[in-house]
Order: sequence, then C-alpha cells, then structure tokens
Amino acid sequence: MRQPTNSWLTDMDGVLVRQEQALPGAAEFLQCLIDRDRSFLVLTNNSVFTPRDLAARLAHSGLKVPEEVIWTSGTATATFLADQKPFGSAYVIGEAGLTTPMHEAGYTLTERDPDFVVLGETRSYSFESITKAIRLVCAGARFIATNPDVTSPSVEGLLPTTGSISALITAATGKSPYFVGKPNPMMFRSALNRIAAHSETTVMVGDRMDTDIVAGIEAGLDTILVLTGSTQPADIERYPYRPGRVLNSIADAVELI
Repeated sequence: MRQPTNSWLTDMDGVLVRQEQALPGAAEFLQCLIDRDRSFLVLTNNSVFTPRDLAARLAHSGLKVPEEVIWTSGTATATFLADQKPFGSAYVIGEAGLTTPMHEAGYTLTERDPDFVVLGETRSYSFESITKAIRLVCAGARFIATNPDVTSPSVEGLLPTTGSISALITAATGKSPYFVGKPNPMMFRSALNRIAAHSETTVMVGDRMDTDIVAGIEAGLDTILVLTGSTQPADIERYPYRPGRVLNSIADAVELI
C-alpha cells in the first residue's frame, strides 16, 4: 500500500507543452500544486537551455513555472559530477544549459587533460569538437553524456541529438558513456534530493514508457502515463512493465493532487 502523495515530478514536453504550446490542463495542474503546497519539479532531458531560459519559454506558452523547480539533464549531470569528483575538470560539448551548471558546480572547463568528457545537446555540433572529444576519451578522460535521446523534433523534422553523437564517439573510441538523464533513475533520485522528497510519497508523470515510466518505476515512484505525447494506448502492451495509471492528459491529474 503506497503512502499518500506529497510530491510530484512531471516531464515537460508531451505533458505540459507540445512544440512550445501549453497542453490543456497544464496551467491548472501547476497552479493546483502551488495552491495545495505540494513540492514538485518539472523535468526535462533537454540540456540546451538553463532553467531560467526554460522558465521564460514556458511563460511565453502561458505557464508560470519558477526556474527553481525546473530540473534538466544538464543540472542533473553537473550535480552528479560534483558528487563524484568535487571541483574536477571537464571538456564539455554543449550549450549554456550544461556549461552554466557545470561552472556553478565548481568545475573547470578545459581541453587540457580533463577528468571527464561531458557531452550534451547543442544545435551546432562541430567536427572539430567531436574529434577533440574522441582524442581526450582515448587519452583516458571518462565519458559522460547528459541523456541517450538520439533525436529531437523540430518544425523542419528530426534533429540528431546527444545519443546519436555519443554513438559516434563510442564507435571511434570503444568507450560507452554514462548517461545521467532519463531513463537513468539517477536523474529522478537527484530530483528527489533537490526537493527533500521520498520515493514512497512521490508520483512521476510522463508521456513516454521507455524513459519517464521505466525510470520512475526503477526509482521506486508511483507513475502516471499521459497520452498527449509520444505513447499511444496500443504501445503500452509492447512493454513488460506498466504505469500505475494511464490518463488522457495532465488535466485528469488535477483531481489527484
């Protein structure tokens, strides 16, 4: 028997927004969390933007989300590395959503004998930076990546992302990265630590069985799958695990808070 829910983790894309448009019920869900004094975090595997950037983008979509409650794979990666090797050094491929929390965590970003090569998402991967990463990994730097997502959607079509580029580096070096973001439950555990929540009293809301739901289950959370993202009802049967509940949208979760 699970304990009453005190805390919530929710994915961003496919749950609260889709292509920068707020999904029905998202604003009401967030406001209900605030009104009922529930601790919560909004999670995303996106490591391009800082929490402040994302808060501004969500505000443009009509959703008021303080930057303090946004937890990205970039912030999770910086937190993980700060725990593993405080004040270490890293060669980072990524944008402000990764470099900013790395600096804030006390890391030195360098090309000279770094402790880690850290790969994040960027809109302009360069052959030069990938080559540098390959050589540093071959020289002994440990390989970390923010998340394993191989593509992300855009208005023009699919874009290659962290998982695709990490596969290239792995093929060249024979070294696989440690992925911090979803579906690694590490990201959820660090999120729980951030808000001092317990897995027994926390629910994860997501739109993907292969990232949000499986990671939530492995982290010991109750899970809710919403059908406003990439997973359709027929898809659920393909997986050997099940979400705690399946809802049509985040609007149906308001009555559960």
